[in-house]
Amino acid sequence: MIKRALISVSDKTGIIGFARELEKRGIEIISTGGTAKTLMDAGIKVVNVSDITGFPECLDGRVKTLHPKIHAGLLAIRSDEEHMRQLKELNIDTIDMVVINLYPFKETILKDNVQLEEAIENIDIGGPTMLRAAAKNYQDVVVIVDPSDYDAVLKEMDETGDVSVKTKFKLAYKVFELTSHYDTLISKYMKEQLGEEFFPENLTLTFEKVQDMRYGENPHQKAVFYREVGSNSGCISSAKQLHGKELSFNNINDANGALDLIKEFDEPTVVAVKHANPCGVASADNIYDAYIKAYEADPVSIFGGIIVANREIDERTASEINKIFIEIVIAPSYTKEAFEILSQKKNIRILQLDNISAKLPEGTYDMKKVAGGLLVQTYNNQLINMDDLRCVTEKKPTQDELEDLIFAMKVVKHSKSNGIALARNKQSLGVGPGQTNRIMAARIAIEYAGERSKGAVMASDAFFPFPDCVEAAAKAGITAIIQPGGSIKDQESIDACNKYGIAMIFTGIRHFKH
Repeated sequence: MIKRALISVSDKTGIIGFARELEKRGIEIISTGGTAKTLMDAGIKVVNVSDITGFPECLDGRVKTLHPKIHAGLLAIRSDEEHMRQLKELNIDTIDMVVINLYPFKETILKDNVQLEEAIENIDIGGPTMLRAAAKNYQDVVVIVDPSDYDAVLKEMDETGDVSVKTKFKLAYKVFELTSHYDTLISKYMKEQLGEEFFPENLTLTFEKVQDMRYGENPHQKAVFYREVGSNSGCISSAKQLHGKELSFNNINDANGALDLIKEFDEPTVVAVKHANPCGVASADNIYDAYIKAYEADPVSIFGGIIVANREIDERTASEINKIFIEIVIAPSYTKEAFEILSQKKNIRILQLDNISAKLPEGTYDMKKVAGGLLVQTYNNQLINMDDLRCVTEKKPTQDELEDLIFAMKVVKHSKSNGIALARNKQSLGVGPGQTNRIMAARIAIEYAGERSKGAVMASDAFFPFPDCVEAAAKAGITAIIQPGGSIKDQESIDACNKYGIAMIFTGIRHFKH
């Protein structure tokens, strides 16, 4: 039976109503600090913690509940005669319910310009200690951390006169889920304050649920979308959906890849993505022309794809987009007329991402889950180093070719490996992604480009192991190539370029993406 409840909450949602219901059921309420004042102001009788412990709060409230009379009352096993004898001997009463949520550490660190001292002061000590004690002794203590559980606990008490062990265990699980999340936020914040890039010996990550999904990558798979706590500037998790159906697992994954690619560009650019690979990318003086070029890059693959623009979508651009079936449009903003046009289609997802060009912060993890483990690396935030570019052929690229080579490298960097991309006039013409050999990737890109490959440039995410890609490029009329270099057979590709009059640049930076 529940006779005494200790209540101390920073989130006071629903707490007055819940405490009043406990009081009606004859349960004594213990509290402290601001919670005690809130309850007393509401006319609820409260016993102050210091009256239980016989010790006043001290150190600006840092020490209130850290006392044997609290923790013995929580940890005593009621069925253990020796435990109960010791409580009686020490004049300690049991505490049968704990209702606690923690100092707002997350809310504090997410504030602008928060100082380290303020963040540290919002690390709760007594709260997690009491929660863990109560959860450890879940068979005898009801522990509540989530206001949404108040009504269910009251209902069960009314129906059975108590709270079942099954419910107590579920509530205890929520405690350790919360305290683990809480401690991980603290360690993550402190690691960031060190300002050093390192991989800890024990990596603990925490995310918050955004939504349950209808299904995963395939209909028979269950899925959930979680968001990382902290700065998500420019990420799909911080986009605002203005219209359309709920995002699917594949929508989110594909949109993430499209956003990674759009961040490579400063000028007005449109990226079209299908199955996590770019199928049309173009830059221009304005977003309308960029969209037209991106569409014309591959009008077949763009159907049913995702479009991301790094400038406001205007009426003209929206009218063109609406001519075909598009799953998602993401942009920093939309004119009123553009939104009205796009939203005429019931199911199109229209997302607004104000800071769409924001770069990911240094130290951001890129993670790949494997069975039984996790691969972790820093994000691939580098494209090329202009000072390290090296022309290895007799023919040098023109300035226009060099700009297109860099453009094509941006595209292929965000294509699955092995990848090849062709481009001209800052427009992708053909992308050959995700092939098991590089010559096949080159052939696919060239086939997509067709006659447009004449005068185009080629980018490869990794080195050419053989001169076959150069030979295919020469046959297609490609005039310049950019690739990392580094093969033991580099000279064969260099010789082939010289033979066919093709300029070739080595970057020294590989961009595998699996």
